[in-house]
Amino acid sequence: MNNTMNKEKRHILICGDRGVGKSTLIGRLLNETSLPRYGFITKREAEGADGFHPVYIHPARLSEAERVCNEENMIGTCDRRIHNINLSVFNTLGVRCIREAAPDGIIVMDELGFMEADAKEFTDAVFDALSGDIPVIAAVKSRTDVPFLNKVRSMPKAEVFYITPENRDQLFETIRTVFP
Repeated sequence: MNNTMNKEKRHILICGDRGVGKSTLIGRLLNETSLPRYGFITKREAEGADGFHPVYIHPARLSEAERVCNEENMIGTCDRRIHNINLSVFNTLGVRCIREAAPDGIIVMDELGFMEADAKEFTDAVFDALSGDIPVIAAVKSRTDVPFLNKVRSMPKAEVFYITPENRDQLFETIRTVFP
């Protein structure tokens, strides 16, 4: 785990296991800034009658109350073994959420995982943002078997922080001192 943020790095990547608090940490950090929010938030909903969890993508600028779940923003469904992925939603709505970012704000990517790895336009938008100057804060799955995620974690302008149950409060304090 990093104890200090490299001042030359522009973007913050929070990596960790499922359920450890990546999104919660990002939410806490976002509460510390008044910058406009761009980018996206993904949300996995409760399991349906078919045993699958629908997963939706929402513009980060929307409050939770403003978010709707429909076919236009469903990025897929999954259970423990099967994933049905809608790449076109990543490549349209997902790209739009990232590319609409203005220099006065911050780009939120909550979260980056394996489902979007084959969405070429989306992954290009992610890499462009992580190469750019608008600050990015992202939750990134820790999987090392996904080349897309490995490339995300290796972006030169990104500082990677690993979150655990034991360090999450200290990590918040460390990152908030350099957070936009």
